[in-house]
Amino acid sequence: MKAYRVTGSYDDPRQKQQAFSVEMAAEDEAAVKEKALSTIGSKHKLKRWQITIAKVEEIPAGEVTNHVVKYQIGE
Repeated sequence: MKAYRVTGSYDDPRQKQQAFSVEMAAEDEAAVKEKALSTIGSKHKLKRWQITIAKVEEIPAGEVTNHVVKYQIGE
């Protein structure tokens, strides 16, 4: 598995847009996009079209801050 950082925004009823940045572990970019849409959508009760992913970047193991992602990539 590889570590990725997903950044983007989603529609928030109280504000115009709410920015987010999350670290996830997955096999490839397509899998991490799917996982991000699923996780953020279920956590904030949003549809997929309400979430905009701006950037998906692979990050080296030394830059990972999330302990769960560190464990998943074997760090």
